[in-house]
Amino acid sequence: MQEWLWAGAGDLGRGIARGEIDPEALCEAFLAAIDAHPARDRIFARLTVDRARAEARTASARAKAGLRRGPLDGVPVSWKDLFDTAGVATEAGTALLKGRVPQDDAAVLATATAGGSICLGKTHMSELAFSGLGLNPKTATPPNVHDANLVPGGSSSGAAASVAFGLAPLAIGSDTGGSVRNPAAWNDLVGLKTSLGRVDTTGAVPLVESMDTIGPLARTVEDTALGLGLIEGRPAPDLTGATLEGRRLLVLADYADSSHDAPRAAFAHAVERFRAAGATIERAEIAAVGRAMDLTPLLFAPEGYAIWHAEIEAAPHLMFDRILERFRSGRDASARDVLDAHRKRRAAEAEYLAATAEYDAVILPTSAILPPEADRLLTDEEYYVAENLMALRNTRVGNVLGLCGLTLPTGVPMCGVMALAPPMHEHRLLRLGAAMERALG
Repeated sequence: MQEWLWAGAGDLGRGIARGEIDPEALCEAFLAAIDAHPARDRIFARLTVDRARAEARTASARAKAGLRRGPLDGVPVSWKDLFDTAGVATEAGTALLKGRVPQDDAAVLATATAGGSICLGKTHMSELAFSGLGLNPKTATPPNVHDANLVPGGSSSGAAASVAFGLAPLAIGSDTGGSVRNPAAWNDLVGLKTSLGRVDTTGAVPLVESMDTIGPLARTVEDTALGLGLIEGRPAPDLTGATLEGRRLLVLADYADSSHDAPRAAFAHAVERFRAAGATIERAEIAAVGRAMDLTPLLFAPEGYAIWHAEIEAAPHLMFDRILERFRSGRDASARDVLDAHRKRRAAEAEYLAATAEYDAVILPTSAILPPEADRLLTDEEYYVAENLMALRNTRVGNVLGLCGLTLPTGVPMCGVMALAPPMHEHRLLRLGAAMERALG
């Protein structure tokens, strides 16, 4: 059973379909691994043991009767602790929501449950999802799979750790500025940012509703594609025959070149592998990207503060001071300025899509930096601010321009390569990602 912990979600599903894996035994293997792991309480906020066992029992019965609901029926999944779970606390990484117990599952969890997946539990996260570092001194900071002294990336920090440490084959997180892709990159995983509105966010604790998206983290593109199908309740994209031959990729030159040494070098190596596999690679700077990114102070913090101001100001002492400051940075923004920023953002998106229409994807390093040291982030305010902004600088491009995005491990630890595609082109992006994955070896 130990090998099940490191098998792909798709492989586990196929094993169930062949009658070689029993969902109940599979569930118990993951629950035992979680319970025995020394970082269990840093990765999982809480487990849903009774639910998991009940779901595994019914999945086992369906498998024996030949009535499986889909490719991931009977496969365990971890869930970021901002997805409502009926009767189980959902606290979104903050003491402000301590004891919050929803009555219903989030829509995305209900959809995944209808597809037969098994809910293992809720994973730790950055406070209210407002940091790309994964540092949370108020609840827990999950370890980075490469070095426990480094942050794991956020805000879907525990989601990434649960897969990277072999405690779940698939995790579901959220991405408002890079919160799926950054922890995936820093833990050598695949992560998908879906298009705004593609996956139902009802019952997901919000950060910035105009930007919040939901996406899977996994070890392979195939598992990520299956995860998308699971949370949408639709067939996963067909990845067979995917190739880079004849594909056109555009390097976002200024963002690639200004990334730090290790991510820049890993990205350059990935680009050469893509070229060798038949892709045409070009480089450009796109003015619309810079204009959109300049709007970020008005696109994130003001809306986040508007959503959470009552809870924040009722008990500001309960919050991590860095997160509190970031929310309050949006307190004095005027409605006129925020609306104008959104109008300019939409114009920049249209200009960007026109400028990149002839390419299959735009590519750049997933993160411009390597994961920083957790202890220094807690003691050095300037370091925290600088690293927090740089952590999501590259991924945020996809959010402010309304794109879908996929990160892949480059083979260099903690360095990912990201591909961005137009909104609602996830299936095309995942096929491209499958070909990129093969090229990277």
